[in-house]
Amino acid sequence: QVELVESGGGLVQAGESLRLSCAASGSFFRIVAMGWYRQAPGKQREMVADINSGHSTNYADSVKGRFTISRDNALNTVYLQMNSLKPEDTAVYYCQSRLYTTYTNWGDYWGQGTQVTVSS
Repeated sequence: QVELVESGGGLVQAGESLRLSCAASGSFFRIVAMGWYRQAPGKQREMVADINSGHSTNYADSVKGRFTISRDNALNTVYLQMNSLKPEDTAVYYCQSRLYTTYTNWGDYWGQGTQVTVSS
């Protein structure tokens, strides 16, 4: 069983910063990639940023230059540093991990989500 536990969400004012963390635990062989998605009310879930085991990263255009994703492979943890937050960043942020549970079987796993609210 695999579990992703997020932390770090909250309420901030526009221009402030937050740091999200997500730790993977349980029984798995190796993590291929980890990432962050978000879903605002009435909108579809969208990719925010992801990072693979080699630390290559991808960002949504809306967060480039403001958000930084990083990863600690030894701790099976991914971080999202969010600077210069805007009200439009308000959403539930979900951690996602693609990992192998055995040598050949892989799947995508999700955390429970953490609320980020940015006031103007």
